[in-house]
Amino acid sequence: MTSVLGAEQLTAPRVRGIESLRTPALVLDLDAVQQNIGTTLRLLGGNPDRWRPHLKTAKLLLTMRSIRAQGVLQAKCATPLELETACSAGFEDLLLAYPVGGPQLRLVREIADRYPEVRISALVEAADMVAAWRGSRVGLFVDLNSGMDRTGMPVELAQDVTALVRTIGEAGLRFGGLHFYDGHAYDFTPAEAAERVPAGYDRLLALAERLRAAAIDVPEIVTAGTPAFPYAVGYRGLAEAGFRHRLSPGTVVYNDRRSLEQLPPETGYRAAVMVLASVVSHPTPTRFTCDAGHKAVSADAGDPTCAVLDHPEYQPRHPSEEHLPVDVPPGAPLPPRGELLWLLPSHVCPTVNNFDHAVVVTGGVIQGVERVTARGRSAPC
Repeated sequence: MTSVLGAEQLTAPRVRGIESLRTPALVLDLDAVQQNIGTTLRLLGGNPDRWRPHLKTAKLLLTMRSIRAQGVLQAKCATPLELETACSAGFEDLLLAYPVGGPQLRLVREIADRYPEVRISALVEAADMVAAWRGSRVGLFVDLNSGMDRTGMPVELAQDVTALVRTIGEAGLRFGGLHFYDGHAYDFTPAEAAERVPAGYDRLLALAERLRAAAIDVPEIVTAGTPAFPYAVGYRGLAEAGFRHRLSPGTVVYNDRRSLEQLPPETGYRAAVMVLASVVSHPTPTRFTCDAGHKAVSADAGDPTCAVLDHPEYQPRHPSEEHLPVDVPPGAPLPPRGELLWLLPSHVCPTVNNFDHAVVVTGGVIQGVERVTARGRSAPC
């Protein structure tokens, strides 16, 4: 993607009382969260049944409840801790969109037993993954490789998919549907995405029709994280053929530098999560350092790890654990030590996971501090 953030997207919020915060601090703008939830539902035609948001971004019980309050009954997540948090948030239908086995699988079964009112499903990609779920309440989706080559079985192998679905039924388990995550759309140009995302769904439709011809009902087809969302939202082939097609963008609830570059600006999405940092050093005449290294703002998306709001001239460089060096143009003044800066992460999901707590803001006023409920992982034993 080569698009650039507009000036309005690089404007820092005005929040009273931030001088009292210890930095680095994760700040959540609840007004922006509500706007982003509403924007997503509007793009989905006002139908909350079309959205199965990925909660790996949301993390906070507060945010999960905000999504649920807008009539969204179903979601997906990546860890058992996220799954349990989502159960307590009131979701009625949850997909653990990550392959699990061994003790992790047993934990998911235990969570399903603790929340009998929640319809819980997991992923499988081969027949030898089915037996461990026998006797559980957990349904199974078939995970398909969209071309991302991360997980899943090839979508072209209709005969193998059919056999796997039959194995699920023979084990006495519920077949939940097909899971097709096309996250590699992030690497496409807009022109490529406009062609390749629908083409992938055409292949998926062909598979679903093969299953239907084999007298197999496909209850749901899940596609489209945030990178594919703009190109998936208008695809009607699956729905017109009578299949329930749900989209699963999750980053859109908070947004980050990358998603705001990908999503059309006219949608009205806003940055809802930022990191407040302090300038701590002036190592050179053209560089300052702030206290938001990769233990605060995630570095997994590469450099730059963030944008500095209100300061497009600042160039963040590669961070270390607790330090983020930032270059300024020759002759430009350095911000004084102690000055507060608002950082917009390049990848918000792992950035949220870096923090134990989030400062919640509404109307430019700090409302309190919320625990990042699903941060990290469940205890190993």
